[in-house]
Amino acid sequence: MESLDAAGWADLFDSCQESACHLEMRDNYAVAEEQSDIEQWRAGRWGPEEDARSKAGWLDLMRAARARGVRLRRVRIVSEPVTEYIRFEHEGTPQNLAAGEDVRWLPRTRASGLALPGNDCWVIDGTKVLLQPIDTTGGWVGNETSTDPEVARLCAQAFESAWKIAIPHNEFTLT
Repeated sequence: MESLDAAGWADLFDSCQESACHLEMRDNYAVAEEQSDIEQWRAGRWGPEEDARSKAGWLDLMRAARARGVRLRRVRIVSEPVTEYIRFEHEGTPQNLAAGEDVRWLPRTRASGLALPGNDCWVIDGTKVLLQPIDTTGGWVGNETSTDPEVARLCAQAFESAWKIAIPHNEFTLT
């Protein structure tokens, strides 16, 4: 399993023609690049400018994809009450929205009837899936790309099912 670097992410989104859908299903992520950001946020020294600066590369990638007409959607399935990490993510979501992503939140209790994949994933143009296994600490194990039509169908259907019942960011209230 490999981990995508900045060039790998750029290649993935440069290849995207129509849609990129991200299904997130964890309440905590231990992403090394975010640790100092979270510490600053906890200390009250974090706001929209700091968040946008920290994820500038990602936001640029999203803006470029959106400018080409790619539809960018993200569903975050979360437990309630939400974790500290989800509060941090929620506070930074307006920058994602401004870059062209459409983000929705789905309380885990409303997801019980959904068939979901075993890992977080990106579905690219409905045919390619980037699986993102997470270890027990919330850290990324790596990325695995699949073009298996059954995997793509499962992940795309899971995303669409979650999307239909998820709550738009601006309407979602943290508990």
